[in-house]
Amino acid sequence: MKKNKWIIIFVNLILVLSLFNKSVIEKEQILADGKLVLLKLAPVDPRSLMQGDYMSLNYEMSDNSFDDSIPKRGYCILTLDENGVGSLIRLQDALEPINDSEYGIVYTKSDWSINIGAESYFFEEGQAEKYEAAIYGGMKIDRKGNNILIGLYDENLKEIK
Repeated sequence: MKKNKWIIIFVNLILVLSLFNKSVIEKEQILADGKLVLLKLAPVDPRSLMQGDYMSLNYEMSDNSFDDSIPKRGYCILTLDENGVGSLIRLQDALEPINDSEYGIVYTKSDWSINIGAESYFFEEGQAEKYEAAIYGGMKIDRKGNNILIGLYDENLKEIK
């Protein structure tokens, strides 16, 4: 029985590590090959005693009035202007159908808004003033609707560093 216990623990450990590595590889793939999309922010600047300084991100497109008929999970379908700034066209429960000029981002619906995943941005303590100029959240998205927040951008579409 003891031998079986260690085999089960080892197999579970290998499974967990494999899933973790798969997730890391997928995120690295999005960073390398994903499309840069800028989304207009409506920021709030809180401070967390446990986590340090951060900006809670509220995307302008998330605050639209959504009725109860939209699914709890789905895709925000966006078009991009010539500068890469995204505009919400519609919400749909599946990624397809989608045109070549459109991009989808996975969302979940809460009571008052939709959540696209990148809802806070952490920065070094004492750097809050620099990030007050943030107008856009820059994220890389893939064709499956996954996204990673890569930075905040100012009104001139320059990344704030």
